[in-house]
Amino acid sequence: MLQDIQDYDRAKAAVERGEEEILPAHVVYALVDGENPVKVWREYRQLTQQQLAEAVGISAPFLAQIETGKRKGSINVMAGLAKTLLIALDDLIPNGCAV
Repeated sequence: MLQDIQDYDRAKAAVERGEEEILPAHVVYALVDGENPVKVWREYRQLTQQQLAEAVGISAPFLAQIETGKRKGSINVMAGLAKTLLIALDDLIPNGCAV
C-alpha cells in the first residue's frame, strides 16, 4: 500500500510540473477503439484541420486523407504532427506500424 501511495504522489507531482497530462476518458476510449490518433489528438487540442495543416506545412486535404486512412504521412510529416500536437511520435503510429 505504501508503494501505491508513493506512485500516486509521483504521478501527481509530474502532472503539476507539466511533465504528464491527464486525458479525459472520451479521448482514451477513442484511441483504444481504434479511431485515427491524428484526428483524436487534433480535436482534443481544439485545432481545425486547416490550423494543424498550416502549422505542419501540409495541405488541409492531405491531412484529411491521413485522418481517414486514405493516405499515409511520411515520417517527417508524422513527426511534425506529433510535435505540433505535443505528443510522442509513437502516439500517432498505431501498433508500432511503419508509416
